[in-house]
Amino acid sequence: MSSPNDGFECQWQPSRWLLLAYALIQGLALLSLVLVVMPLWAHLLGALFCLAHVVWVLPRHVLLNRPSAYRALRCNSGGWQVYSAAQGWQAIELHPDSLALPLIVLLRFRLTGQRRVRSLCIARDSLSRDQHRRLRVRLKFSRHRWAAAG
Repeated sequence: MSSPNDGFECQWQPSRWLLLAYALIQGLALLSLVLVVMPLWAHLLGALFCLAHVVWVLPRHVLLNRPSAYRALRCNSGGWQVYSAAQGWQAIELHPDSLALPLIVLLRFRLTGQRRVRSLCIARDSLSRDQHRRLRVRLKFSRHRWAAAG
């Protein structure tokens, strides 16, 4: 086991499982639009909202091919930080409702100095098995995980 002073860093790649789950959910949303009886304009508006969501979410959160997409996380003596190509390393404050499960890590955080809470979904196939396990352990057992970054 590493000491609490050791740094931890992980960088992830796009997840095929997350892409598959997202496509399945979008497909179900579109299917529900087809099956529900409502005016044509409501069907078109619902489909437009689904398309807008795909255009916004897919490159930023699933495929990770936008410069603003978060692609790495680290914890050191200065606290927790996330990395995006557009902003570099940014200090964050983790929220207690973050989840560290065997198949997925749902990281809820706030950039230091901002009020908006953001979320990251890191699937098991985004990291190596060992890295994903280390991330889960670090999130569950870190003493200062909810402390503000220094």
